[in-house]
Amino acid sequence: MLHLVARRMVLFFAALAVVALVACSVTVASTQDAQTRDIAQLSRQADAWDKAIVRKDRPAIEANMADDFRQIDGDADIETKTAFVTGLVSPKLTINPYTVEDFEVRLYGDVALLSGRTQMTGSYDGKPFASHYRYIDIYVRSNGVWKIASVQITKMPK
Repeated sequence: MLHLVARRMVLFFAALAVVALVACSVTVASTQDAQTRDIAQLSRQADAWDKAIVRKDRPAIEANMADDFRQIDGDADIETKTAFVTGLVSPKLTINPYTVEDFEVRLYGDVALLSGRTQMTGSYDGKPFASHYRYIDIYVRSNGVWKIASVQITKMPK
């Protein structure tokens, strides 16, 4: 009789362990699925933002930005959201379509670091320019929505 009770307890705990392992693997899989979805969303959002900048689509640019957005540019100057957007949509500025190289998204809960390298060309006040830089964009998720909160760029040597 004692062996039967012990055997049932062993089977019970073995079944409990299997349920716990399955629950853990489901949690890990769903976490990985969520991260994959977040990375895809952020990649699409970053690409759409770059394209909005080229076409000077002020509403689309601003919709992607947090209200307290800041940029630290290649000269270490700080720009607010208003100054940043005003500069981008200035009639004096033309930015040619560009691509991002070495693009990477790193997730930390509700914060994401997007980084890459860009060679940008265009003109300002009729004068051509070319810039090559690395950047890091910091996105923050609030109420389920990702917004860019900060950008920092570093000029690359010519």
